[in-house]
Amino acid sequence: MRTCLRLPLLFCLISSFSAAQSSDVHQLAREIFKQIVEMKTTESGAGSTPAVEAIAGRMKQAGYSGDDLFVGGPEPRKQNLVVRLRGRDHSAKAILLLAHLDVVEANREDWSPDLDPFKLTEKDGYYYGRGTQDVKEGAAMLAANMIRWKQEGWVPARDIILALTADEEGGGANGVAWLLKNHRDLIDAEYCLNTDAGDFDEINGKPFIVTISSAEKKYVAIKLETHNRGGHGSLPRKDNAIYQMATALQKVASYQFPVDLNDITREQLKREAELQTGERAADMKAIAANAKNMNAAARLSEDPRLNALLRTTCVATEIQGGHAENALPQHVKAVFNCRVLPQEDTQTILAAIKNAIADPQVEVGWETIDPHPYPPSPLNPALLKVIEEVVHRNNPDVHVMPSMEMGASDGKFLRGAGIPTYGVSGVFIEQSDTRSHGKDERLGIKEFDESVTFYDTLMKTLLK
Repeated sequence: MRTCLRLPLLFCLISSFSAAQSSDVHQLAREIFKQIVEMKTTESGAGSTPAVEAIAGRMKQAGYSGDDLFVGGPEPRKQNLVVRLRGRDHSAKAILLLAHLDVVEANREDWSPDLDPFKLTEKDGYYYGRGTQDVKEGAAMLAANMIRWKQEGWVPARDIILALTADEEGGGANGVAWLLKNHRDLIDAEYCLNTDAGDFDEINGKPFIVTISSAEKKYVAIKLETHNRGGHGSLPRKDNAIYQMATALQKVASYQFPVDLNDITREQLKREAELQTGERAADMKAIAANAKNMNAAARLSEDPRLNALLRTTCVATEIQGGHAENALPQHVKAVFNCRVLPQEDTQTILAAIKNAIADPQVEVGWETIDPHPYPPSPLNPALLKVIEEVVHRNNPDVHVMPSMEMGASDGKFLRGAGIPTYGVSGVFIEQSDTRSHGKDERLGIKEFDESVTFYDTLMKTLLK
C-alpha cells in the first residue's frame, strides 16, 4: 500500500488487478493439479475418464461449449478432452497444446510411509504424488491457462487447441492415435507443443538448460531364437542351444550401429559444445561437422547418453531357455530393446543384427515392430527464438536448444501424421531428481507455479 501511494492511481489499480489475476490462476492450477493427481488414472484404476469429466466441467463453467468442447474416446474408461479457444485469424492453422492424463501404476507400499502416490502431498517445498512429473502438472497448468484466457477475454492471433488424452503410458486405447484417426479436424494444427517431452533442467535449484524436443527415437524389439533336439545332461554335445545363443549375444554386444546425425541432433551437439570445455567440446564440434570422425565418435560414445544421441542402439533385456536342470536345452530366446533413429528404416536394423550374428542357425525376427515412420520435426527457428526470449526474461543465462528424445511420447503419432511437434515441458526439474514412474515422484511447488506463468507468457508472445 505504501508503494501504491507513490505511483499514479491508475497504474496502481492495474498492477493490483494483474497480480490478483495471476494469484487466481495459480490457485486454480493447484486445485486442478490436486484434483487429478488424486484420481487413480492408471490402467488398473479408473482410466482417464474421471479426470476428463472433472476438467471438462471446469471448462463449461468458464464458457467453453458446443464445437469448442469435445469429450470422446474408444471406450468409456478411455475418454479424451479437446478444447478450442477461438482466435482472430480463422484461416490460420491452430497451435495444439498436449498432455496425457493417464499415469503408470504405483503401489502404496513402494513409497515412503508418509506418502500416498494418489494423494497430493505438500512437503518441504515439493508436491508429491504419481503424475507430478509425468505429466499431470502439464495437464493442470494448460487447463488453468485455457480457463484464464477464456475468462479474461483474450483473443489470440489464431486458435489454440488443448488436448488431454488417454493411454500414453502404454494402454491399448491411445488417445492421440484415436483422435487422429477419428477426429483429425479437432486437433489439426500447424504444430504442437507437447508438455510430455523436452527438458527444463536446473542444477542445485538454478535453471540451467532448456531442450526443445523436435524428434524421438522409435521403440522396436528384436528376438533371437536357437533350437536344438536336446538330450540327456549326461551326454553333452557341441551343438548346445545355450552356447549358440551366447555366441550370438556376444556378437551383437560387440556390434555398434554407425553414427547417423539428423538436423536436430547436429544442432543439439553444436549448442551443447558451447557448454563444454577441452576435448569434450572439441569432439562435439567435430562430430557435428563430420559424422565420420571416428576418433571423436569413439570418445563421445563412452557416455551412454551421447552414444544414444549419435546412433541407433539395441541392448539385450530378456533371456529364457532350457526346460530342466538335467536336460540339454531345446530352445533359447533372447530379446533386444532397440531405439531407432527417426530417419532410419527399421528393416535395415533387423538386417544389421542378422549380419552381425552371421549364423543361419540363429533365428532373428521381430518381437515388437512399429512399421510407421516418425520423421523429425523440422527446425523452427522462429518458435525457438520466442521460447528463448520468454525463458530469458527470468533466466537470462539458461541455454535453449533443440533436442532428440531417447524415450517416447505421443509426439510420434502427430509427427507421423504430418503435424510437427515440439516438446516444451515448461517446468524446471532438478537434473539429478527425475522421479517419473518411480518412488516418491515429486515436483517443486515454486517450479509448478512458474510453469503456469511461463505458458501464459509464451502463448501471448507467440500469438499476440
